Amino acid sequence: MAGNSFGNIFRITTFGESHGEAVGVVIDGCPSGLTIDIELVQQEMDRRRPGQSNITTQRQEADRIEVLSGIFEGRTVGTPITLLVRNEDARSKDYSHIKDKFRPSHADFTYQEKYGLRDYRGGGRSSARETAARVASGAIAKQFLATLGITVQGYVSTVGSIDLTIPYQDLDLSVAETNIVRCPHSYTALLMIDAIEDVRKAGDTIGGVVSCVISGTPVGLGEPVFDKLHADLAKAMMSINATKGFEYGSGFDGVRLKGSEHNDKFENQDGHIRTTTNHSGGIQGGISNGMDIYFRVAFKPVATIMRTQETIDEQGDTATIQGKGRHDPCVVPRAVPIVEAMAALVLADHVLRDRTARL
Repeated sequence: MAGNSFGNIFRITTFGESHGEAVGVVIDGCPSGLTIDIELVQQEMDRRRPGQSNITTQRQEADRIEVLSGIFEGRTVGTPITLLVRNEDARSKDYSHIKDKFRPSHADFTYQEKYGLRDYRGGGRSSARETAARVASGAIAKQFLATLGITVQGYVSTVGSIDLTIPYQDLDLSVAETNIVRCPHSYTALLMIDAIEDVRKAGDTIGGVVSCVISGTPVGLGEPVFDKLHADLAKAMMSINATKGFEYGSGFDGVRLKGSEHNDKFENQDGHIRTTTNHSGGIQGGISNGMDIYFRVAFKPVATIMRTQETIDEQGDTATIQGKGRHDPCVVPRAVPIVEAMAALVLADHVLRDRTARL
């Protein structure tokens, strides 16, 4: 299986399956001498881990980070960093009923057709359990970016038909971590939580949107033509399980504006060239322009539902199937740190690539 690595200079390779011994990541290209706070890495893991509230899967995983290489006396040494997270609460028997059946909207059929076999226990490599490795490596990238004054902040802006329409500039994004749905608006958060609880009780699932803001980005990140900054962000986000869409800046709503309304006018702000508006989402010509980068990622309803569905088995015969075990009724609360991690990996990679762009 190819496709397990991401990045150019700051490069990660993840490994492991949902019901294997562990999942983990090898990070190449992280500069030496970077001070690493493992507790900050653990905090990011705790934000993603299962079992953290009644609106997430009840699988109980501590997701304790183990450092196998690349960090000595609290600092990176320039060699590959290997991080490991052991699987402690896998219940493979919960999946025995689907070992020869294809779950609707899962990767079962495509994996079987492509590889000739599949790990049916939680989806194996296709499971969102793999994203634990992404969050671990993203936490390292975040600490690298912090030394440059770059921050990445995500939050839930939509659950089903419930939208938080307030611009991020008018929100206190830190409030997102004060509620279990990670929405930085208390009233909207309550509506979202109620909606998720309702679909959970009905044995169903619901989708949503995670918004993300990257602040402190310098001018010049991005490698046209094919490695535009927003193109790499799009690839990063669309590689996350259950994603269905990506838009940055004005996104699809921008088509409703005329060019005269959409253009971002330049001005001199205390010796720094900035724009009066930011429909561009902080990126022009595939290169960061120094403004906030902001984007939205759409996630579909989780495919595993606790209702009976019709499907077929490996022999092509009609069958029925019903979800068992522990699954998220809505993925977006736990997807926030995953979105942040992937954004941080893209930015860290482009920071290092930009250092080679000119004398």
